[in-house]
Amino acid sequence: MKKVALSVAALALTAGSALAADLPSRKGPPVLPPPPPPPLWTGFYVGLNAGGGWSSSTTTNVVTSPLGNPLLPLSPFGVSEWLNVSAGGTGSLSSGSNGGFLGGGQIGYNYQFYNSFVVGLEADIQGVATSGSGQSALTVLPTTFAGINSVTGISVSKSLDYIGTVRGRLGWLALPTLLIYGTGGLAYGGVNSTTGIFQQADVPFVDNFGTTSAGAFSDTRVGWTAGGGVEWMFWPNWSAKVEYLYYNLGTVTYSAGSRLALLAPATPLWAHATQTSTSFNGNIVRAGVNYHFNWGAPAPVVAKY
Repeated sequence: MKKVALSVAALALTAGSALAADLPSRKGPPVLPPPPPPPLWTGFYVGLNAGGGWSSSTTTNVVTSPLGNPLLPLSPFGVSEWLNVSAGGTGSLSSGSNGGFLGGGQIGYNYQFYNSFVVGLEADIQGVATSGSGQSALTVLPTTFAGINSVTGISVSKSLDYIGTVRGRLGWLALPTLLIYGTGGLAYGGVNSTTGIFQQADVPFVDNFGTTSAGAFSDTRVGWTAGGGVEWMFWPNWSAKVEYLYYNLGTVTYSAGSRLALLAPATPLWAHATQTSTSFNGNIVRAGVNYHFNWGAPAPVVAKY
């Protein structure tokens, strides 16, 4: 009887163990480490900037050339006098450094890769309060004809109204929050230049015969820019930067008009034309602040079970 009871008990234990093995486990899913945070710098941003700029080209070149070969036989001046007077209207005039304040805004996108590198694209535009002007002292050139002197005065000005850039950026993260970068691309700006020239013949005991002409250039020029900077993520989504850019918008050439001086209705003293050329290139140092939206950052990966 005891043997029967022990056999029944052993059978019951075996069946219970098998049934327990078939029941679902009460253990939870395995614990995984949290996903890494998204890249700090990846995403869109907008910001403001302010600083200063100054021109690398501080001269305006004015060239006066003699005109009117058909008139030359009628002039009491010889060829040398015509050339002397035109030389008086030729020179390189300083128009200053064109330094001044600039301020504006920027928008861009960054992509962080390999943890320590950032590539991006940025566009900006700034208003510029820079202008410069210059004038020559009156140039008096004696001629060989009857004591006549020619007097010439020239005035020039140039300015940059606004400047914008569209640039690529490539940088290295010296720290997770500190980006050192180089940048370069397209530059564009609104440029202006004016020239005025006055020439006069002083004929003793007769009269002063003065002539004037002027010219101006105003346009949007396209060129290139390059530079670099440092940007610091000082608060979540906020960064500050300091940046240097060199820009080159090229050289412009325009007419400053022509002048005809008449001693009498059929007696010309000279006929001249003037051309002006000047370059628009310079330097920008500015500071800025950006707000990073992180809209373009990849979403963190969440494990599903």
